[in-house]
Amino acid sequence: MKQKICSLSITLVVIVCFSRNALSQSIGIFDGQSDVGVVKHKGTGTYDAKLQQYTLTGSGSNIWAKADGFHFVWKKMKGDFILRTNAALIGKGVEEHRKVGFMVRSSLDSTSKQVNVVVHGDGLTSLQFRKETGGITDEKKSTVTHADVIQLERHGNRYIMSVARKGDLFTEDAVSDVDLGDDVYVGIFICSHNANVVEKGVFTNTRIVVPAPATLVPYKQYLGSNIEILDVTTQNSTIIYQSPKSLQAPNWMLDGRHLLYNSEGLLYKFDLKTNTPTVFNTGSVNNNNNDHVLSFDGKWITISSSVDKSGPSIGWVVPATGGEPRRITVTGPSYMHGWSPDGKWLVFCGSRNNEYDVYRIPAAGGAEERLTNTPGLDDGPEYSPDGKYIYFNSVRSGLMQIWRMKADGTEQTQLTNDDYNNWFPHISPDGKWIEYITFLKSEVAPGDHPFYKHVYLRIMPVGGGPSRVIAYLYGGQGTINTPSWSPDSKHLAFVSNTNLLFPVFPTATN
Repeated sequence: MKQKICSLSITLVVIVCFSRNALSQSIGIFDGQSDVGVVKHKGTGTYDAKLQQYTLTGSGSNIWAKADGFHFVWKKMKGDFILRTNAALIGKGVEEHRKVGFMVRSSLDSTSKQVNVVVHGDGLTSLQFRKETGGITDEKKSTVTHADVIQLERHGNRYIMSVARKGDLFTEDAVSDVDLGDDVYVGIFICSHNANVVEKGVFTNTRIVVPAPATLVPYKQYLGSNIEILDVTTQNSTIIYQSPKSLQAPNWMLDGRHLLYNSEGLLYKFDLKTNTPTVFNTGSVNNNNNDHVLSFDGKWITISSSVDKSGPSIGWVVPATGGEPRRITVTGPSYMHGWSPDGKWLVFCGSRNNEYDVYRIPAAGGAEERLTNTPGLDDGPEYSPDGKYIYFNSVRSGLMQIWRMKADGTEQTQLTNDDYNNWFPHISPDGKWIEYITFLKSEVAPGDHPFYKHVYLRIMPVGGGPSRVIAYLYGGQGTINTPSWSPDSKHLAFVSNTNLLFPVFPTATN
């Protein structure tokens, strides 16, 4: 990451120096904050609950060689985890190697064993590590400079650095055999690289994720859920609600004041002003899954639910005010994904004769019509706001990619063609953008979209063109299965996941 400058001044503080000015009071998701090592000017850390943003000031001679001096906002943790933040130094600064980042330490002693992902003032980005107490610090420099997004992940004694400039995909480096012990300090930090100087840094989108254990049984056991709201322009995201349950697929309702999501077979209407959910009435249909979509006029919802818990998913229509649903599809599995803008058609992914394809069916009821017929999975169909096209994802070219066809099923055209698995295209209400979720082919087979994986949310121009990342997260199934744009096309709602051993967002958990 960053070039380390080992000056004689550093060696003067190699003597075992314990942290001073340690504060026990919590700050956001962290337990406390400390100046680590010999620090001339006391550091500070503050948390803006509205923006969910941390601001750190601090001095310190360096994080390098045999001892460190810096300001640290930390949390005690055990086991594996994923740390992620958008970090930025404020102002021009004095030293080119002033630094911010995420760190894992065995202790708050200045000579502690540690691993950190750090971005320097001159843009150098690296994975630094000290394998022995009082030992020399080593590093792996990233090919990415001036990284905006930094992630540090622990798998036992292996630590993985993932970094990117905002909008780009991650570049990864790793180090193994770094034994920090199970019980560690994890947190964000700032170091001025000059004992006489105080520097300032800001951290947004800061997350501590506890991932699924290897023993988790998919679709039988679940992690907790965060509902997040993303500002598409700034790419800053705020967690508005948490639950230890599996919450999935938030739709943004037409009034702009509510979301609709599913959990444990029920649908919930979520009030964005009070941040509280209430059960949405679907009558006797109460095995709802995460394929539910509102009509363009906001008056109707098509839902997917089995007649009983062991049966296949069936398509239904229910008023947006709630009530007893009307059955639409005769057979299943049928997973409902989109309405035509005029409200006359529904599109869905259906399995017929062991082949999953895109179908459309009259919203008033009637015969279904098959629109795709190539071997392999075609899924996630959704109309464009002008009704001219249906966007969907298909595995027909090898990996899962985003496709488009005319509303009658003709002119099927591939829009993405990269080395990832791309799912669930959602068109912004203003018709300008396609949002979709990207899975890593190293983690997920092309025809699958499971829970609890490293994923990206990306957008691309509706007419085609380069994609850019707008969110880096741990999620997958249930993150954005349904249209999740706000009515003004400025925000997105989505679900991320973590084992809620502690609140990721310091509000009441329901």
